[in-house]
Amino acid sequence: MQFGIFTIGDVTPDPTTGRAPTEAERIRATVTIAKKAEEVGLDVFATGEHHNPPFVPSSPTTLLGYIAGQTERIQLSTATTLITTNDPVKIAEDYAVLQHLADGRVDLMLGRGNTGPVYPWFGQDIRTAVPLTVENYRLLRRLWREEVVDWTGSYRSPLQGFTLAPRPLDGVPPFVWHGSIRTPEVAELAAFYGDGFFANHIFWPPSHTKRMVQLYRQRFEHHGRGDADQAIVGLGGHVFLRPNSQDAVDEFRPYFDNAPVYGHGPSLEEFAEQTPLTVGSPQQVIDKTLSFRDYVGDYQRQLFLVDHAGLPLKTVLEQLDLLGEEVIPVLRKEFAAGRPDHVPDAPTHESLVRAARIATAERSA
Repeated sequence: MQFGIFTIGDVTPDPTTGRAPTEAERIRATVTIAKKAEEVGLDVFATGEHHNPPFVPSSPTTLLGYIAGQTERIQLSTATTLITTNDPVKIAEDYAVLQHLADGRVDLMLGRGNTGPVYPWFGQDIRTAVPLTVENYRLLRRLWREEVVDWTGSYRSPLQGFTLAPRPLDGVPPFVWHGSIRTPEVAELAAFYGDGFFANHIFWPPSHTKRMVQLYRQRFEHHGRGDADQAIVGLGGHVFLRPNSQDAVDEFRPYFDNAPVYGHGPSLEEFAEQTPLTVGSPQQVIDKTLSFRDYVGDYQRQLFLVDHAGLPLKTVLEQLDLLGEEVIPVLRKEFAAGRPDHVPDAPTHESLVRAARIATAERSA
């Protein structure tokens, strides 16, 4: 199982000091966080994509390409890549280049985004978001898998005799996760193609996430991609840790109360009770994270948000130390216990290349 972190790249004032980092400081801090994640033994670093203030990661491949040059092992991903407002040709090109730069340490999570004004900025209509997602992804798959593509669709100009350059590394495209909070059509899309489904359930109660993951697993099996428990599932989460649980609550409360996505609503205690948010000791994070398996089954990837709401870089790096030293080793051991042999690991470039070679040999036999 893979463990990692994701960032949404918000530029938020620290409520305890009133100071907000500059955009340059926030971008540089993100690079530092990614390098620290590798240092403490995490498996994945993922960045969101946003095109409006107060966020800075408008170009995920630029950021990940820079991080790739300063890391050696960690898997680089997104949370999310906007399949609706990015042109599929550009996605195919950018992530193929990133694959080569990172020696295959790349996958991506596709999503529609939740910021309505972004759609017209890129010439799209939010009312067509779901069919646009389906059409764009169908084209993206072809661009990565076919040498020459002719294409006619409803939402972009036709392609005639188009060849992607560069081709995917080793002829194998990056693995795709489809991220969704509440859209059944996205779970269906992931199941239809046998891709991964990522439920970023930081805002929703377990019962909702359970329904979404069950739908994906059922449809995965329906489409002949494998047994339901072999479907590739990832989960989001949000943690804040201190050795003492009350210290964690006291320190994080002003950040929660003023966070762009949390603040001015339910209390910290209410939100933590109703959602996967965990603010407390390492053992509390371990216990709550292990409970996720009770309602989604054995899964492949767990990503935590640790740098949101104006937290100082020093504090974020301390969070990563606690995750790497006290939380992740226990989670690895506990999640591995009793995991059926037929439940797959999260795909990597190496495993996808192996599978492609086996499939080619079987076709030739």
